[in-house]
Amino acid sequence: QVQLVESGGGLVQGGGSLRLSCAASGIILRINAMGWYRQAPGKQRELVATITQSGSTNYADSVKGRFTISRDNAKNTVWLQMNSLKPEDTAVYYCNGNFWVPSQYGKDVWGEGTLVTVSS
Repeated sequence: QVQLVESGGGLVQGGGSLRLSCAASGIILRINAMGWYRQAPGKQRELVATITQSGSTNYADSVKGRFTISRDNAKNTVWLQMNSLKPEDTAVYYCNGNFWVPSQYGKDVWGEGTLVTVSS
């Protein structure tokens, strides 16, 4: 069974930076893609950034130029560097991964989330 463990959330002032990390554990044959999503109070969960096994990235328009997603396939880890944070970035950030595991080619897994709070 694959599990995702996130870390790095917290409270930061507007304009500051945070770095989230997400480590996958379990029997993983290949990481198909990993990414970050967020859910603000009263809003639906939305995509923040994704990165494929080959390194292709995709970002929400609201974070382009401020956030950077990166990964280390050997360590089964993905990071989200968040710079120039704004109060509207306040949300619970969830790590997501799609994995090739022994029983399934595309197993989708979610982390429990980490809270990011940006003060004005």
